Amino acid sequence: MEEVKLNLNEKNHGAFLVLDGDEQLGEMVLAIVDNDLIVYHTEVSPKAEGKGLAKLMLNAMVAYAREKNLKVIPLCPYVHAQFKRHPADYEDIWNKIHENG
Repeated sequence: MEEVKLNLNEKNHGAFLVLDGDEQLGEMVLAIVDNDLIVYHTEVSPKAEGKGLAKLMLNAMVAYAREKNLKVIPLCPYVHAQFKRHPADYEDIWNKIHENG
């Protein structure tokens, strides 16, 4: 059973990881700066694609942002696409400072 785990270093840089036992199947690279959670990149292992793991990490990141009262800056194309596709779901945590227009 896959689990999502957050690893942060002392500078608040890190990633949400999807683990199956000891094996890492995916990661969502991020940094927390002041009140912003910046998502840089989401990647899922080729053998684990199509299982909804990116969505698992997205949901974990969104829950964490809400719990910690953080705003999300989605520099990652995947996260940005999800935010744009379902804006009402993420309006409360979406920092649109980097949006064009």
